[in-house]
Amino acid sequence: MGSLLGLCLIVQIITGLFLAMHYVSDISSAFSSVAHICRDVNYGWLIRNFHANGASLFFICIYLHIARGLYYGSYLYMETWNIGVILLLLTMMTAFVGYV
Repeated sequence: MGSLLGLCLIVQIITGLFLAMHYVSDISSAFSSVAHICRDVNYGWLIRNFHANGASLFFICIYLHIARGLYYGSYLYMETWNIGVILLLLTMMTAFVGYV
C-alpha cells in the first residue's frame, strides 16, 4: 500500500503542476482557462481526469492502508499510529483546501 500511495502522490503533484501552468485564477476567466486546458492543451483532458480521479484513488489507498493496520493490530504502537492519524488529518485538510 505504501508504494501505491507514493505513486499516487507523485502523479498528483506532476499533474497538478501541469494543470497549474495553464490555469488562471481570475474570477472572470477561471472557467475559460479550464475549458482551454481541456480543449487546446495536448492531452489536457487526460491530465485533468488523472488529477481528479487520482485524488480519489489516493484516498482509497489511504483507507486500505488504515484497514490493514487495524487488521494487524498496528494501533497498539501508539506513537506510530498517532503520527498516521495526524498525517491523515493533514491530508484531508489539504484536499479540502485544494478543492475549495
